[in-house]
Amino acid sequence: MPADLLATPDLLRSVFRRHAAGVTVITARGDAGPVGFTATSLASVSAEPPMLSFGVGTGSSSWPVIAAADHVGVHILGEHQQELAATFARSGADRFAPPTAWREGPEGVPVLDGVLAWLVGRVVTRVPAGDHRIVIAEVVLGDPTGTGRPLLYHQGRFNRLRD
Repeated sequence: MPADLLATPDLLRSVFRRHAAGVTVITARGDAGPVGFTATSLASVSAEPPMLSFGVGTGSSSWPVIAAADHVGVHILGEHQQELAATFARSGADRFAPPTAWREGPEGVPVLDGVLAWLVGRVVTRVPAGDHRIVIAEVVLGDPTGTGRPLLYHQGRFNRLRD
């Protein structure tokens, strides 16, 4: 087997750059205030009961709050929200400062304004997975009524759907 085909972090990154994924922001409320991060790992887990999952790096600044949170917010971003996605992806950014528009939502979870859809989930478990944790949450409520088209991440940058 050629060395460039062996499983490495670089191989995994290279393959997943070819996988277009929807862009989400995950939020939670901590003792020191809200936290959030951009994620492309959102997945539907179950319809009965409604459950979802996402991955979070244990080295991320949001992890300590996500590790202790009872509830999380999940926000599906629209193509008009590239800057918001970049803000929540940037290390050291004040993610909830203007121009980010948000409000305290159900269960105290920060809810972002202007998104295509949002959900609040009750954290069921956190599963160790290498340098990440897979968070599984049961959906308790949400709003799917935002307008627009989804923001995608592909080849290391934000993209729009093409017809």
